[in-house]
Amino acid sequence: MEKRIAILATNGFEESELASPKEAMEKEGFKVDIVSLEKGTIKSWDKDDWGKDFEVDKTLDEVSAKDYNALVLPGGVINPDKLRREESVLIFVRDFFKQKKPVAAICHAAWTLISADVVKGRTMTSFHSIRKDVENAGALWVDEAVVVDEAFVTSRNPDDLPAFNAKVIEEIKEGKHDLQHA
Repeated sequence: MEKRIAILATNGFEESELASPKEAMEKEGFKVDIVSLEKGTIKSWDKDDWGKDFEVDKTLDEVSAKDYNALVLPGGVINPDKLRREESVLIFVRDFFKQKKPVAAICHAAWTLISADVVKGRTMTSFHSIRKDVENAGALWVDEAVVVDEAFVTSRNPDDLPAFNAKVIEEIKEGKHDLQHA
């Protein structure tokens, strides 16, 4: 059975944090949809300036967590800050946890998870500058390239993408985790 993966992003996502996992998952034969708030394209951020545009496959109002085997959240500073303001995003994220499906987030994407109230009691990492945000939300923050806590995968920054991609693929192949929780 083909695995379907949602990458949730909007304008200002870190380009490599979407492009690299997407490519790695597609090489595994997974069907990957870029899900966003609006139709059309979303603009990436490439290190220190605007990057390429990426085509949106589905809008958030067209899909639900039931449609996918896993969720991937790229970082960037602008992207998660925009996403965490939308109640529909927070519901979508929470539903993956409720359905015990793998969720992966890198860099500043932890902000979206914090706003969705899904990190309390979890072990995770993020971009170092938001460590206090993660800890204040009740998670145990660790400084490692990739952290896996029962189908919940987190990494710090683009340098961690090889480890992140490998663990994301491994967790997707394992499928639902009974101990995945919010």
